[in-house]
Amino acid sequence: MTVATSDIHRTIDAVWRIESAKLIGSLARIVRDVGLAEDLAQDALVIALERWPQMGIPDNPGAWLMATAKHRAIDRVRRNVTLERKVDQLGRDLEMQQTLAEADFSDVPDSDDLDDDLLRLIFTACHPVLSREARIALTLRLLGGLTTGEIARAFLISEPTVAQRIVRAKRTLAEAHVPFEVPLGAERQERLSSVLEVIYLIFNEGYSASAGDDWVRPALCEDALRLSRILAELMPQEPEVHGLVALMEIQASRLRARVGPNGQPVLLLDQNRARWDRLLIGRGLAALARAEALGGALGPYTLQAAIAACHARALTADDTDWARIAALYDALAQIAPSPVVELNRAVAVAMAYGPAAGLELVDALADEPALKSYHFLPAVRGDLLAKLGRSDEARTEFERAASLTNNSRERDLLLERAAEASRGS
Repeated sequence: MTVATSDIHRTIDAVWRIESAKLIGSLARIVRDVGLAEDLAQDALVIALERWPQMGIPDNPGAWLMATAKHRAIDRVRRNVTLERKVDQLGRDLEMQQTLAEADFSDVPDSDDLDDDLLRLIFTACHPVLSREARIALTLRLLGGLTTGEIARAFLISEPTVAQRIVRAKRTLAEAHVPFEVPLGAERQERLSSVLEVIYLIFNEGYSASAGDDWVRPALCEDALRLSRILAELMPQEPEVHGLVALMEIQASRLRARVGPNGQPVLLLDQNRARWDRLLIGRGLAALARAEALGGALGPYTLQAAIAACHARALTADDTDWARIAALYDALAQIAPSPVVELNRAVAVAMAYGPAAGLELVDALADEPALKSYHFLPAVRGDLLAKLGRSDEARTEFERAASLTNNSRERDLLLERAAEASRGS
C-alpha cells in the first residue's frame, strides 16, 4: 500500500465516523429497516474503499456515500422482484423501489431532516425491546461508527459475541415491527430514559473499566460524550439530556488525573486537580446551568451532575462541600432509590459527619442482594474501618473487595490498601 493510499484509507475511516450515523438514519427513514439501512451504508463504504484511492476523495463525501447507497438499495429491490414472489410482496417491493427512485440522494439532506433521522436512529437503537447489552452494541455500531472488533476490544468480549448481539438486535427490531420514529408523550419519556441509560453505560465502562488491565478507556468516554452532545442539540428542551451532558463532561475532566504514571488508579481525593481539564469543567457547568434553567424538579442525571460540580468547584479535596453532596444524595435517593445510591450517600455522610456515621449506613446495606458481588461495598467499608483504627477488619474488607473486582489495576490497589491496613494493626 502506498503512503497516499494509506492516507486516503485513514481519511475514509474519519469520514465514516462522521457520516455513518447520518447515512444510516437517512436510509432507515426510506427503507424502514435499520438492519437493511446499515447493510446499504456498509456497501457504500466498501465501494468507497475500492474507488476513492483511484478517483480521490469527493468534494462532498457524505453525498457521494448517500447516492451510492441509494443505487445499492434500488439494485437490491430489483433483485428481489421476481415472478415467483407473492403478488402482495411484489407490490410492496415495487412501492419501495418507487420510493427509493423518488428520494433525492444527490445532495446532503436539509439539516432539519438529518436531525430528525439521527433522533429516530438513537431512539430505535436504544429501544427497550432490546437487552441492555444489545442496545449498547447496536448504539456503538450505528451511532458511534465502531466496528465489531472495536466494540469487542472495548468491552473485553469476543468478536463473535458482539456480532451475534448486533444481528439479534436488528432481527428483534424487525420482528417487533419497531417503527423508525421518535415517540410522543409518555412513551417518549420512557424511551428517553433508555437512551440516556445506554449512553451513560458506555461512558461508565470507559471511566471505570469493569474488567481487564486498564483502569480507564478514554475512547469510550469520548464516544458517549459525542452521542450526548448530539442528543442535546437535537432535544434542547429536555433538562435531563443536559444533565447527562453536564455529568459526563465534569467526570471526563478528571480522566488524566485518574491514572498514575504506571497506569495505576488514582482515587478522587488523591488526584492532582491541576490535571483536571478546565475546559471540560466549564462545558459541564454550562450544561448544568442549562438543565437547571429549564425548570421543574431536578432529575437523577442533573442531581448527579450537581454532585460532580461540587467536586469540580473545590480547589482542593479539603474544600469539598460534603454536606451539600450528602444533601444532594438524599434528594437522589428520593427520586431514584437504589443500594448504590445509598452506598454513595454513606460515603458523603462519612466525609461530612465522620466515619462512624458513614459506617452505620454502610452496615445497613450488608444484606442487600444487589450488592452481594459489588466490590465497592467492602472497599468503602474497609476505608471507613481503617479511618476508625480497626485495621484487622479493614484488611479483611479490602481483601474481599479485591477478590470481587475483575479489573487487575483495581485489584492491585485494593491489595495495597489491605497491606497498608496490616502494617497499621
